[in-house]
Amino acid sequence: MSGNLVVALLLLLPIRQALAQPKETPEEGIPVTNQLVIDKCSACHKRDEKGNLSRISWERTTPEGWELAIKRMVRLNGLSLTPEEARQIVRYLSTYHGLAPEEAKPAMYQAERRIQDETPPNDFTKEACMVCHTYGRVISWRRSKEEWDLLTKMHIGYFPVIETQGFRRPPQPPNAPPPPPGTDTRDNVERAVEFLAKTFPLHTPEWAAWRAGMRAPKLAGRWLVSSTQIGRGRIYGEMVIEPTANPDEFTTNAKLVQVKNGTTSTRSGRAVLYAGYAWRGRSTSSDSDDAKQAREVMMVARDQSQIEGRWFWGGYDEFGVDVTLRRAGSDPVVFGVDRLALKTGSTGERIEIYGDNLPTGLAPTDLDLGSGVTIKRILNQSARSLSVEVDVAQDALVGKRDVAVRRAVATGAFALYDKIDYIKVHPGDAMARLGGSGHPKGYQQFEAIAYNRGPDNKPNTADDVSLGPVDATWSMEEFYAVYGDDDKDFVGTLSPTGLFTPAGEGPNPKRKFGRNNYGDVWVVATYQPKDAPSDAKPLTARGYLVVTIPLYVRWDQPEVAE
Repeated sequence: MSGNLVVALLLLLPIRQALAQPKETPEEGIPVTNQLVIDKCSACHKRDEKGNLSRISWERTTPEGWELAIKRMVRLNGLSLTPEEARQIVRYLSTYHGLAPEEAKPAMYQAERRIQDETPPNDFTKEACMVCHTYGRVISWRRSKEEWDLLTKMHIGYFPVIETQGFRRPPQPPNAPPPPPGTDTRDNVERAVEFLAKTFPLHTPEWAAWRAGMRAPKLAGRWLVSSTQIGRGRIYGEMVIEPTANPDEFTTNAKLVQVKNGTTSTRSGRAVLYAGYAWRGRSTSSDSDDAKQAREVMMVARDQSQIEGRWFWGGYDEFGVDVTLRRAGSDPVVFGVDRLALKTGSTGERIEIYGDNLPTGLAPTDLDLGSGVTIKRILNQSARSLSVEVDVAQDALVGKRDVAVRRAVATGAFALYDKIDYIKVHPGDAMARLGGSGHPKGYQQFEAIAYNRGPDNKPNTADDVSLGPVDATWSMEEFYAVYGDDDKDFVGTLSPTGLFTPAGEGPNPKRKFGRNNYGDVWVVATYQPKDAPSDAKPLTARGYLVVTIPLYVRWDQPEVAE
């Protein structure tokens, strides 16, 4: 036998062995039944006898995920769609090839545009995926094992550098000792695919249960709004949701009141509900100081009695309101109060209680703010609010208190304290972006939160009581990273209300080496409690702020709200 023939047979041996291996039974796909999706996608995605479209039938994701996939098809593969066709395709895929609420919730911060410190599940997924993506984006997809593997191959095709950047293990030096027995020496990408296919598979009990019980959304009616905005405090009001000709589309009209200053505003908008729970909307405000245009990302509860999420706006979605909507009924409801904290031993304190359908003709005995808090008299009352005057006993126990108006209760609505022990800057770690010339600025709002040391009488422990925001004095200090650091003088300005406005982007000839205005600083809050002794030192706290360059590449999908 010739040497060439031997070499050829040796080369063919792995192929013959692979062919001899029994093939794994492919996973059942999710058939595509929408004719528009079939017409527009089947030219590239082959349709089988079961109605599956290749790739598509073995994937599930959020509206933002499908939006991103469709954009990629348009940019790279010649897909031609009208805006209306794109909307219909996103709606169908997000509903019938989407996520169950239990699957979507852990990744909601991704769609809600929240900055979150992520913890990698393991080192190999961190190296293979999180060098480029947030983990929130990864966990917002469900795929078959084959699809997870094909996804990595697509990345190699589009971005070859990823092989050496994160997919493959770095080569060991020639003289490196062998790894200990049992060490998994596979590349990061192989281990990541195995982990993702097991942790985020195509078929799950949650999705099966949700698909079986999915029902048409019945959200029309009046909803009670409770929300909080950093720097502005609590906002209460109502929203009227009305159906449109499309069963999954709604119009909205809201009336909101800022508790801090009593100003009112209205919002009108439109929303689409995907998969029976995923609210994506846009709304416009009448308040010139508020967000003129805001996006709304919320999740409807399974019993359709509550809706929670975030409304946000800004060049980088940095401004936002945490919102909870509860379906209004005929029973009284208490939202909360205008005072988040009362000091023990105080007298004649006026409190405004906000609610809906509050009874008329109330007496002080109909209200309960907990032991040690005496309601002296009711000053004003209406169906939406109550003004009461209270005294707080000197020996009242500190901690969170409920507000009860007969049988309507707001739990943990305010706190009692005997002393403000310390404050914290919120957020403690933040980021802003330079801009103003060719790119938008990325602002950052801060607030100072006061705390009581809690029942254990020790500060900075788990039982400490939050007393809410206080009116602090704001300043910036240098975060010294190198000798001669001068970031504080160039990164931007901080307003008396804690709003950071970044400087302009681009080289600055006034800086050393003509650098851009990027940098990092400490944001410092200083607060002196009104009842503190005259010789007491003010309370101070600081947060870390990174001011960086504009975001030059955007991967957002705002159209899902349209």
